[in-house]
Amino acid sequence: MKVYIGEGATADEASAIASALSTHLGTNISVYIGEDSEPAATGEPEYPFVDDLGPTDREAAIRAEIEDILQGGPQKYKDRLPEQGKLFVRDRLKLWFGDEAPDSRLRFEDGTFAAFDEWHPESPAVDADDEDGKESDEEESVDDSDRLPADGLITGAATFEGRDLHFMANDFTVKAGSMAERGVEKFLRMQQRALKTGKPVLYLMDSSGGRIDQQTGFFANREGIGKYYYNHSMLSGRVPQICVLYGPCIAGAAYTPVFADFTIMVEGMAALAIASPRMVKMVTGEDIGMNELGGPEIHAKHSGSADLIARDEEHARELVSTLIGYLPDKAGEKPPKSPPKPPKRDPEGIDELIPSAPNKAYDVHDLIERIADAGSILELKPEYGPEIVTAFVRIDGRPTGVVANQPSHRSGAIFPDSAQKAASFIWTCDAYEIPLLYLCDTPGFMAGSQVEKEGILEAGKKLIYATSSATVPKQTVIVRKAYGAGIYAMGGPAYDPESVIGLPSGEIAIMGPEAAINAVYARQLAEIDDPEKRAEREAELREQYRQQIDIHRMASEVVIDEIVPPSQLRQELVDRFAFYADVEKSLPEKKHGTVL
Repeated sequence: MKVYIGEGATADEASAIASALSTHLGTNISVYIGEDSEPAATGEPEYPFVDDLGPTDREAAIRAEIEDILQGGPQKYKDRLPEQGKLFVRDRLKLWFGDEAPDSRLRFEDGTFAAFDEWHPESPAVDADDEDGKESDEEESVDDSDRLPADGLITGAATFEGRDLHFMANDFTVKAGSMAERGVEKFLRMQQRALKTGKPVLYLMDSSGGRIDQQTGFFANREGIGKYYYNHSMLSGRVPQICVLYGPCIAGAAYTPVFADFTIMVEGMAALAIASPRMVKMVTGEDIGMNELGGPEIHAKHSGSADLIARDEEHARELVSTLIGYLPDKAGEKPPKSPPKPPKRDPEGIDELIPSAPNKAYDVHDLIERIADAGSILELKPEYGPEIVTAFVRIDGRPTGVVANQPSHRSGAIFPDSAQKAASFIWTCDAYEIPLLYLCDTPGFMAGSQVEKEGILEAGKKLIYATSSATVPKQTVIVRKAYGAGIYAMGGPAYDPESVIGLPSGEIAIMGPEAAINAVYARQLAEIDDPEKRAEREAELREQYRQQIDIHRMASEVVIDEIVPPSQLRQELVDRFAFYADVEKSLPEKKHGTVL
């Protein structure tokens, strides 16, 4: 409440009035002297009010019950956690949201008393009449292994690094983090609330899957465990979903990590598989360990299901802290900007970094470090499909998704796995309004019988589809070679980028000079008997061809928008991304495409 007093009043008088009124009215008071725009004094009501009432034994009992629930499952299972290198789930939540975590706190928990009546020694379901309808003279004892605190699943809301989010966390001390009816209901409610609030979801997974001996009531029901993945699908692209794996996630539990937008596996703990090693041996006869079946290396290098690998629990939190800084809370919002920083490496070195010979290798990470703000590069799936680098960076503080061919891996040719990786990354960036930067230096899609078997056309189709459908601001740089359909996949002129920028080393062609000369002039060259003359003629033809595909020809024909001096590339991108930050694009009206 604002109160105005005469101009002649003193600050002490204003303070006295503010204090008296706030206490009398029970509300905050701001006192202004004359026409001052700032209050001379403020007052807040003094709490707590004097009262002779207080908690009774009833509150003491509920506090004791909550404290018991917070202890988790049987002590023998808690004692094993240090051997496994993992924290007890309540300690894990303190790491993420505790007092020592910056700008973070656990706001509240839902369903703490889930399944309470099924295990607590003083609950009605356990402390029941005996068979004769008479109360038992002796207190019922409950086997410690029957403990089901919170039904093994914790859900709630928290503030993490200043960002509000929903979370779930499995308690591995309760039947190996398995899921049953009450826990499933909590999980579903958490997801449904996220759909309504538009806040990110954090999954802290350590679950052996569905509780097989209690599957009635949650497996095939309309509101059962299968609804998890329906809700994941509805949340996909609506809010960021981030999953951290702390242990083996098997069968049904394994789908949450693969449905999440980003999945982090903790080394030495996590695994992800459709079935356990024992089930695999029963079905196929294959004798294999959990790590070899679905450990971090499998999903980081081969399946692509893991985006990042954490060294330990603390590192997992650090990775999520970095990751969420590139993401908005929900679709339709811009990702958060940060204060700009100069790049780690000098942009003056870009020209020397890029070899003139189109097939000579270099590491594209060196190029990215001369474009992106220092310390802002977060590469995702670095070991999967390494011919393409996918990374979040900041350019002048602006979150940006980079899709870059990697000449140091198989010349930067596009293989099925790298195409799948890039398509998924582009799709995710587009969902969360993150602008895209393509750094094109590729001989195109790989050819051969092996990649045909692996679905190079299908994977390439998805990459081209994702690039075509993305409506976020896009900038494309022709770094060096842009051959074949590689220029299509990498955001070429036909794919509606805001700009296509060329470096002096750039070339755009159906195929490279060597392949082109062989395709067009092979017979003519074969007719030249003298090896020296044949080599001389071949060199002439190659040079003529390179002049046709040179970036200057492309600029002259306005195929590209501009050729820039390499040392100015970063500033050029800063200016273009800033100018096109609010560009409006639309797609044809339709239900959806049929490619994905």
